[in-house]
Amino acid sequence: MILFRKLKVAAHERVLMFHDGDFRGVLTPGKHKLFDPLRKLAFTRVNLRDVYFKHENLDVLALAFAERANLDGAVRIVSLDDHERAFVFIDGKFDRVLKPGLHVLWVALRKVRVDVIDTRDPVYASADLPHIVRGNTLEEEASVLDVRDHERALVWVDNRFRMALRPGLYITWKGLNDVRVEVVDATGVMLSHRDQAAILQNGATQYVLNPFTVEAGQVGLWFLDGQFQSVLKPGTHAFWTGMGKLKLLLVELRERTLDISGQEIMTNDKVTLRLNALLTYRVTDALKSVTVTEDATQALYREAQLALRGVIGARELDALLSDKDAVAAELEGIVKTKAPEFGLEVRSLGIRDVILPGDMKELMNKVTEAKKASEASLINRREETAAMRMQANTAKILENQPVLMKLRELEVLEKIAATSNLTVLLGENGGLKDRVTKLL
Repeated sequence: MILFRKLKVAAHERVLMFHDGDFRGVLTPGKHKLFDPLRKLAFTRVNLRDVYFKHENLDVLALAFAERANLDGAVRIVSLDDHERAFVFIDGKFDRVLKPGLHVLWVALRKVRVDVIDTRDPVYASADLPHIVRGNTLEEEASVLDVRDHERALVWVDNRFRMALRPGLYITWKGLNDVRVEVVDATGVMLSHRDQAAILQNGATQYVLNPFTVEAGQVGLWFLDGQFQSVLKPGTHAFWTGMGKLKLLLVELRERTLDISGQEIMTNDKVTLRLNALLTYRVTDALKSVTVTEDATQALYREAQLALRGVIGARELDALLSDKDAVAAELEGIVKTKAPEFGLEVRSLGIRDVILPGDMKELMNKVTEAKKASEASLINRREETAAMRMQANTAKILENQPVLMKLRELEVLEKIAATSNLTVLLGENGGLKDRVTKLL
């Protein structure tokens, strides 16, 4: 009676041991002597050169492998849900796609890599995809999408925009979702699509599309590889990235003001003053305003400074202060002539403040005070002369008209009597008495 069974396991093998149909363990390479008097042990040899293990009780064995067998990393268990697939690479080369279910892979002798993919993400890309596609194993699982350098792809999932794709190789999974791919020619750089708003609202386009918004009162300018392309009207525009050196500029068309302050200028009579001016302008030629000079506003500011120095420096202080409007008109004319060179239009230019030095201000105040005092004195003398001339004329009239003289005397007496108590003393000599009697 044979009590022991001898078994030899080669280096490329593993032996699965069963007792009465129940899995008991794995025999590793070497010689084994097993006590089996009743002949209830059964053995299944596994060739590790074949990575994929198949067995009628695979689910039971997989559970046993995971729980009890000491396999030293010789086996890998892969369980895939309905929405999952797995790419298997053996010794660095793509081998096959694993479908949903339980898979047991022997990895002791071969270098095995398993990439589990979630097909709920409708688009898959990988550096290994060219090798995967070359195997022709994806026809039932996915569609291959090859986006050329001059193309971009718009992906719609269940009639909702999902993403935009740059040039490259992709696969789109079948089955779980309705995936629609629209390949567009990107050589025009600017995107023009009926669903452009929905496309731009999706954050997944940020590396593929460059959105550009032009507000009301503005225009946009876009250049490609240093060449001007067109003017963009108010609205939202989108440009494909990676199609050249793209430059987008916003130009403000609304009227703006330029404060020219703190300008220290010497007048023709050597008086240094500080002057503040205000310039109002707007852009009339957007392209010229960004191509003729680096900064059109700064160029206009410099021209206004030069005009101020030229006009103010040619005038004396008194002439400047007495006719600021004429000075402002001359300044405006000079700057208006230069502004079109920068694509600008000057609407107005005015002198806001003229600030004199402290000593000059005191001197001007004294001059003004003396001038006002002289004018006041002259006016007083004129009034006094006029009053005396009127009195002289009145005296001549009264002298020639005794009746008017009597009436005038009565008016005076009436005013005196109305404003105070009047007491009349009549002496006996008759002089004053006679005169008052005659007056009455």
